[in-house]
Amino acid sequence: MLSARFVPVLFGFVLSAMMSFLVSGISTFRTAGLADHFVGLWLNAWLLSWLIAFPVVLIVAPATRRIVSGLVRA
Repeated sequence: MLSARFVPVLFGFVLSAMMSFLVSGISTFRTAGLADHFVGLWLNAWLLSWLIAFPVVLIVAPATRRIVSGLVRA
C-alpha cells in the first residue's frame, strides 16, 4: 500500500491513463475505422497521449480544483 501523500499523483496517473485511453480510442476509430491494425494504432496513440496527459494533469489539477471550488458552495 502506498502512503496517502501519493494520492494526488496516483489519482493523476490513473485519471490520465483512463481518459487518454478512451479519447485516443475514439480518435483512432474515427480516423482508421476498424482496420486490421486498429489495436496497434490505438495503443501507439494512447501511449503518446498518456505521456503528455499525465504531466499536464499534474500541472493543471491545482488550478482546476480552485476553479471548481469557486463554482460550488461549501
